[in-house]
Amino acid sequence: MTISEPDQRWADLGRQACVVLAPLFLAIEHVGSTAVPGLPAKPVIDLMASVPDLDEISDSTLETFGYRRVPTDMPERLFFRREDYDSTAYHLHVVAAAGWETRNERLLRDHLLAHPADRDRYAALKRELMAEFGPGPAYTRGKTALIQELTDAARAARGLPSVPVWEE
Repeated sequence: MTISEPDQRWADLGRQACVVLAPLFLAIEHVGSTAVPGLPAKPVIDLMASVPDLDEISDSTLETFGYRRVPTDMPERLFFRREDYDSTAYHLHVVAAAGWETRNERLLRDHLLAHPADRDRYAALKRELMAEFGPGPAYTRGKTALIQELTDAARAARGLPSVPVWEE
């Protein structure tokens, strides 16, 4: 999957998905590149939701909305995926409420929304890496240093310490 130029529909799709799923969670938000107007992205609507306890998640309930659990190595997170008829994918990241306020994904999104110059730097890097490497691990690794820098800035602005952007 390659990156696409910004699409105005992404914000609406993210908002609609959050409205539909909101009754299932304490909080749910559209995060990731498609949540930032003007940012090129893979056509994937990333959603992050919080629950009191990850053990309370019902796979069968989420399946009624088209979301299927996908095993990952990400600790303290459940990951669900939904494919839409128009080739838009939805990724649902479910995390415990205890760390909701300081989730890197939320902080980075908010930073990019508030700092257009950083958004543009990130957009240029994404285009460059996609042209050089195509989709895959090299593309993802190539973004890491800038994502860490921007996330660190967002965390520092809130008086939070740096933490790695990739969970291991």
